[in-house]
Amino acid sequence: MDSERVTMEHVAARAGVSRALVSIVFRGVAGASEATRERVLAAARDLDYRPDTRASRLGSSRTRTLGVTFSVGHTFHGDLMESLYTHADAAAYELVLSGVTPSRSEAAAVETLLAERCEGIVLLGSSQSTAQLARLARRLPVVSVLRPVPGGEVGVVRTDDTAGLRLAVEHLRALGHTRIALLDGGRTAGAAERRRGYRAAVRRAPGLVESILPGGPSELEGAEAARAFLAQTARGRPTAVAAFNDRCAIGFVDVVRQAGLRVPGDVSVVGFDDITEAAYPHVALTTVRQDAERLGAEAVRTLAERLDGESPPGTPPPPVVIEPELVVRASTAPVTRRNTPS
Repeated sequence: MDSERVTMEHVAARAGVSRALVSIVFRGVAGASEATRERVLAAARDLDYRPDTRASRLGSSRTRTLGVTFSVGHTFHGDLMESLYTHADAAAYELVLSGVTPSRSEAAAVETLLAERCEGIVLLGSSQSTAQLARLARRLPVVSVLRPVPGGEVGVVRTDDTAGLRLAVEHLRALGHTRIALLDGGRTAGAAERRRGYRAAVRRAPGLVESILPGGPSELEGAEAARAFLAQTARGRPTAVAAFNDRCAIGFVDVVRQAGLRVPGDVSVVGFDDITEAAYPHVALTTVRQDAERLGAEAVRTLAERLDGESPPGTPPPPVVIEPELVVRASTAPVTRRNTPS
């Protein structure tokens, strides 16, 4: 059997039954006795047979697959995958992944999922326009994770980004910081909401002045923001930074430390997401935690309920907004005389 692919015919011959009975066993439908089922499964194990699930889906009216678009290199998207896989398995769905890269658009990623006959699509941090998303949602159920989408046609599962930045600013203010900058996320999904939360927190607190460092979601963009930060006079620099996400916060911290500044002695830094690296001892980043487990669970639930007929047809899925949580580590500390202007 080493020189050819093992098929149902091989399993049937080893078990001494018909191919039809092998098919019945692997489809999990009635028609085979328990003894026959055990004999077929034993033969399959002996031959190391794996059912061709793609071929079996071609003959079915349903594929029970959910497509997922994600940004390659986006750490938090990777964190979400574990939850998506866990809850898709529990709901008896398979996942098909399609990546977005600098040279591969989200639209191309979606087309791949449509060609795979996915029944619903999960978009992680979508960058498509509202009109594009509405058109896609008219073809099949769609859930946008991490980004709000107006109109009601697209399901939405996201963190309350506005509240998250308020938590970050309030934490830094409680430590005595009055010069708190936002390391911005540019046009990335969730960035506008985080800017809104930062500005609202600054305006509510007497003595705080708005300061925004242009940035983006990557370590490189965090490093660029750090160079702009260092170009300011020491007297005029912010004493604390609330970053768009953990990755840009880590890039920022690396550059300012290389320049001889202490974190948090000279500048306190708060990230957003709580990726795995944020908890590493040499990073120890204070951050705003997004609940990756619940985000993935709600995304799968929203799609599965629509596809399995558990939600009324034609009823827009209500948005799911999950509260963030502040996780305090070693990158933030009370403001000191050294970084307070005299």
